[in-house]
Amino acid sequence: MGLAGLARLHGLFAAYKPPGLKWKHLRDTVELQLLKGLNAGKRPASEHRVRFLLGPVEGSEEKELTLTATSVPTFIDHPLVCGPAFTSLKIGIGHRLDAQASGVLVLGVGRGRSLLTDMYNAHLTKDYTVHGLLGKATDDFCEDGRLVEKTTYDHVTREKLERILARIQGSHQKALVMYSNVDLQTQEAYEMAVSGVMRPTNKSPMLMTGIRCLQFAPPEFLLEVQCMHETQKQLRRLVHEIGLELKSTAVCTQVRRTRDGFFTLDDALLRTQWDLPSIQDAIQSAAPRVAAELEKNLGPGLGTQQPSSPGWPWDSEEPSSALGLESRAGH
Repeated sequence: MGLAGLARLHGLFAAYKPPGLKWKHLRDTVELQLLKGLNAGKRPASEHRVRFLLGPVEGSEEKELTLTATSVPTFIDHPLVCGPAFTSLKIGIGHRLDAQASGVLVLGVGRGRSLLTDMYNAHLTKDYTVHGLLGKATDDFCEDGRLVEKTTYDHVTREKLERILARIQGSHQKALVMYSNVDLQTQEAYEMAVSGVMRPTNKSPMLMTGIRCLQFAPPEFLLEVQCMHETQKQLRRLVHEIGLELKSTAVCTQVRRTRDGFFTLDDALLRTQWDLPSIQDAIQSAAPRVAAELEKNLGPGLGTQQPSSPGWPWDSEEPSSALGLESRAGH
């Protein structure tokens, strides 16, 4: 079970991170559960060696002792002697989620960690649902932050909100074309735009490929955002800036990632499924799709940009104003 089970652990899978849980704790919990499963497998029977043991002669009533050849087990590979067979695993985290956010979190085990870099180089988009609350502003754009302002929101309508969202999407689409470094007059640019594979060729600020309002019930509203190179803090700031554009204020009450590249909520393992068999099945099930999607997205001119540091380049905390991106992109 040990080595055979380990061989089926190389690859990518998705877990569902609940709000309030740090990604490091999730990774450590997954590693602990995998090690527990690997070490729980039945080990091969201990080897036996011939030993000459001193004992009484069989069938003799005398107390005379003699050496008798006896097969005895060796305990050199016993768990109580050498400890567990597996003590650590190499597990990498893809596009991270901060403690307050929830949703799809991609992990790579063993050789699957290199695929996380391929996912980054492919510049795949991610989907989020972002909940907003009109009428107040805080210092960190979160509902439980320090209150800095309260405003009215009776004048805010869904039409006004959707008008602002359309402006945001338009400015980001222009920026996406610029960061893609393609000539709009070429057939290549047309085909990339039609197929939806237009991607930046290197690191860029947060870019939104789509944003729309799913629900509007003042003071609450729900947005769906498709983006890349984002942080959850930038998404919360987006809600704050939308509130200002509406001549009001707004805070973010929830950020939930529903898709990361080719992994969706349907692929994400719940807390009760973070065990060896479930993760092995998830990795094996996702492997063909991962290979096909990476091959499709890592085309000419894509995925050739290496990360600027050995860390996690997709976790950049550089500020980016969603509404002011168009003006900066033109410089």
